[in-house]
Order: sequence, then C-alpha cells, then structure tokens
Amino acid sequence: MKKIIVLTLFFLSVSFDSLQESAFDTGEWFKFRIHYGLVTAGYATLEVKEAIKNNKKVFHAVGKGYTTGMSRWLFNVDDNYETYFDKSTGKPYQYIRKINEGGYTKNEEGFFNQDKNTILVKDYKNNSNQTFTTSENIQDIVSTFYYLRNHPLANKLKVGEFLAIDMFFDQESTKFKLKYLGKEDLETKFGIIPCMIFRPLVQSGRVFKEQESLTVWISDDDNKIPIRIKASLAIGSIKADLESFKGLSNPFTIKATP
Repeated sequence: MKKIIVLTLFFLSVSFDSLQESAFDTGEWFKFRIHYGLVTAGYATLEVKEAIKNNKKVFHAVGKGYTTGMSRWLFNVDDNYETYFDKSTGKPYQYIRKINEGGYTKNEEGFFNQDKNTILVKDYKNNSNQTFTTSENIQDIVSTFYYLRNHPLANKLKVGEFLAIDMFFDQESTKFKLKYLGKEDLETKFGIIPCMIFRPLVQSGRVFKEQESLTVWISDDDNKIPIRIKASLAIGSIKADLESFKGLSNPFTIKATP
C-alpha cells in the first residue's frame, strides 16, 4: 500500500503541450476514498489555494493522505505533499514532502531554479542540502498533476499512444509515461461518468505486480479529474474512488444520476 495511497493520485491526469487556464482554479478540492473492496483503508485530499512567490500570485496545491481504522494499526500513513507553481506557465517554484508511511519518513523541501535548470533539495531529516541538475521543463510530483490537466491535446490521443513528462521525485529526475487505453462510462456514487482510461507505466517491485499495474479513469470533460484509480499489488488490489468535491471550474459531466 506504500506509495499507492497518495502518490498514484498525484501522478495521474492527462494531456500535454501548451497550457491553458481552464481545468482548475483556486478553491478546487477533492477527496478520495482508498479501499479494498468494501473496506475503507484511508483517504486522500487535494486542494488548490493561492500564495505569493517572487512577489506574484501563484497556485499553492496541498495533498494529504492518511489511513483510517484498522489500517492505521496495520500500516500507518500520514503524508503531506505541497507545491507552489506559476499560474501562467505551470512551472513549480517549490515543493514540500513530509511523510510517514509505516515508519518510513521523509521531511524535505525542493526549490526550483527554472532559469538554471537546477533544484536545491533541503533534507531536514538528515540535515543536508544538495543541488541537482534538471531538464528544462521539470515538474514535481504534485505540480505534474495540475500541469498535465491544463493541456489541450488529450482528446486527440489514439488508443495505444503514450505521453511523457519529466518529473523530479526521490532526488532524481524520471520520465513519467502514460498510455491511453480508450473511453468508458464508469458507474460511480455520483452516477454514470464518461471517462478516459490511462495506464501509467510504473517500475515493478515489491509493491506493484508489474510495470503496467495501475489503471486510471479520468473525467472526459474540461475538468479532467481522476474518478477512479485501480492498482494491482503483490497481494490483491486497491482502489481510490472520488468521494466528494467542490470548486470545479467547469461543469461535471454525468450521463445519469443514481
């Protein structure tokens, strides 16, 4: 369950190329329920606020993830991810990562210099600072989610096509890839929602069963929000479903209500 409860929610969205300001705005808020079948394991939230960086107004996105009930006794998760990114370009200025996942902890901040293509990472747990060289259009894990949502070409993808973006995570740059699988009308607590389906390519290991273990359903409207994430694990599978929301910038397309 480690790196499923929060990270998959942050990874996943769609589209690419030049940005437009339409998919989200200040005040948007999501809550997701993470569950094994009918058993709720935890929740994750994402919220868009506003802040000041470099004397200008920027977006401040905050993501939180936590286990509940018996899950806290089995595998306690208390994660906090934040990012500050430019309203026009989507490029990040700073990220914050403070997590506790079953005793695995991190407490760090990253400061981007987009002009020099570097990032200064301050590791407060180990009392160290380190500067890394990055690509020109690097994103952090949370800003990736919002950056990709605002791209206009998602609806032009053909089944089987891939898209990729450079992302900085765990003190290294990585290429995050998505494969488009097609469309599906998904039955949810809100009703039947038209969705686009994507499969992020993840590294196989002791958590995921194989490279293509994640499947993501994204609303097929101008909001481009995650509706469901399903992950096959080494033992069983887990889902994250949209539980509640507010502050959407566009109408939420629902074909039929329950």
